[in-house]
Amino acid sequence: MTAAPTMPTINPDDVQIPEGMSLGDWIESRVARYETRKLDWNALKFQADYDPKYRRAQMRYIGTGATGVKSDSNVIPAEHFTFSTMVLPAGCEGPLHIHTDAEEVFFILRGHKIRLMIEHKGEMVETVLTERDIISVPPGVYRGLVNEGIEEALMCVIIGNPKPVTPTYPPEHPLAKVKRS
Repeated sequence: MTAAPTMPTINPDDVQIPEGMSLGDWIESRVARYETRKLDWNALKFQADYDPKYRRAQMRYIGTGATGVKSDSNVIPAEHFTFSTMVLPAGCEGPLHIHTDAEEVFFILRGHKIRLMIEHKGEMVETVLTERDIISVPPGVYRGLVNEGIEEALMCVIIGNPKPVTPTYPPEHPLAKVKRS
């Protein structure tokens, strides 16, 4: 395991408020309000088109995450990580996939019986999360989840990279052969 990177120290004298902005304007430009967000059921639509069990929606706040959405002018630009919420309907799943360049965190805001499958070098483990549970999945490890509950789940998804590479699926997974639109 490699050592964690050292984060730079930023002191008050190092902070640069963008030219032409007051502190208030700058801080307001870093706010993403729920009322201006919308659920994006199209971000991963290519998966749901292949099989409706993969239907889910993303609501972006900081950066565009790793869904393949190239840009979104309605988000706070990501500097160190991305943050979104994900709606996972009952019975639906996020397929097994891997992020090679980022830790991924799932925090369950609403929902019960969210099963996470973690696979590494042929070994599979599972854990079940419920409301207010969190998991941090390291880079280089496959992860997938399924909502085994009877109601829609809502979770926060944080990816520890401001512009993560698009994840891939295990070679034998059917989505590995599906082209993104």
